[in-house]
Amino acid sequence: MSERVKSDMGAAVAALDYDAELMLRVKDGDGASFGVLLEKHRSSVVHFLFRMVQNHPIAEELAQEVFLRVYRSRSSYEPTAKFTTWLFRIATHLALNALRDGKNERSQERLDDDSSDLPVRQISDSHPSIEQFMVYQARLDEVRRAVATLPDKQRAAVLMHKYEEMEYSQIARVLNCSESAVKSLLFRAYETLRARLAHMA
Repeated sequence: MSERVKSDMGAAVAALDYDAELMLRVKDGDGASFGVLLEKHRSSVVHFLFRMVQNHPIAEELAQEVFLRVYRSRSSYEPTAKFTTWLFRIATHLALNALRDGKNERSQERLDDDSSDLPVRQISDSHPSIEQFMVYQARLDEVRRAVATLPDKQRAAVLMHKYEEMEYSQIARVLNCSESAVKSLLFRAYETLRARLAHMA
């Protein structure tokens, strides 16, 4: 009976989450579905990892490891949560480990790497002056650096909340903590950012 309930629950989650459905196909041996998942999520995973570790080559390497782990875990996969929650749990775990292991080995080229983070969003003026562009770029870099200085778990919570638009419940699952703990992490992180970036208000 419990197996049937588990099966029904999995089917219900898969119905709500197309990614989970694709992963179930991967579990059944459909390699093409893994290609779809890889193509769909690779960019957001790389960007998340880069914002965490502040180093492009390491972010790329970690992203490969994330998807390698996803593929290796296919036979035991159960859609008990959104696929992206599971995916970012793996990515966050690897990023936190990398930060812990290589805290003192981080490249000093972080500032050079910043420019290749994400495509710069266009300023609303269709013909911004070079001064406007430079001010905009400087503000963007300052925000990015402020986020990068947050404690690792706070940074991960902010990146998932602000950039990936994940809900508190998803972030809690990823970080393996309660929703109230996530709210506390975010509150402290946003208070710190507000203080550091007050001059930009």
